[in-house]
Amino acid sequence: MKFYFKSRKDEMRKQIPRGLIVSCQAGKGEPLYGCDLMHYFARCAVAGGAVAIRALADEIPSIRHEVKVPIIGLIKKDYPDSEVYITPTKAEIDVLLKTGCEVIAMDATARPRPNGETLAEIVSYVRSVNDEVALMADIDDYDNAVMADKLGFDYISTTLRGFTRETKGLRVPDCGFVKKLKEACRAKIIVEGGIWEKKQLEDISAFNPYAVVAGTSITRPKDITKRFVESLRLQ
Repeated sequence: MKFYFKSRKDEMRKQIPRGLIVSCQAGKGEPLYGCDLMHYFARCAVAGGAVAIRALADEIPSIRHEVKVPIIGLIKKDYPDSEVYITPTKAEIDVLLKTGCEVIAMDATARPRPNGETLAEIVSYVRSVNDEVALMADIDDYDNAVMADKLGFDYISTTLRGFTRETKGLRVPDCGFVKKLKEACRAKIIVEGGIWEKKQLEDISAFNPYAVVAGTSITRPKDITKRFVESLRLQ
């Protein structure tokens, strides 16, 4: 049973167009980290047809200067008392709100958050200070998706499937999982994780998600090169 009902304000929030979203991020330890190049990747992605960009807060100003599509903002921060690292607390929310991103993405798993904060409290906080920004739940399993839907997230993304202890080793993308989420949730379902091949997109398209996110396969040259090297079989 759902406990959330659409209001007029839901319809007024800025929407991501349907299509391919490209994640333009360079994390710590990546060769491009700190190089201030993600806005160029964003420009190329949009020129190629991307409908939105997923980016870290620090990169949003330069990306905004280059492209006019919606930006999904997030902050990755480690806390000693929690495994949650994607927009874990209200402090990160405050930073993201100042960037003007259209959507804020956050970990929406059941794992304990830093400082004893809860997901419900963070959602309520965002709605109280800025009800125009849309929210994206990065989930890993069915139960967490349903809970995020009840909390009123605008988008539910499979971002963390395969990355939490409970889902480690699961195959992604998973068409059956996408089908279950679409049947259970009123939020728009976004597929993210493990997208490398055209065939995967064709398979996923058959289940009609709202959008698909590709990141590593487009914007991380090290991983792309490594994949080619591992496939090379010289005699």
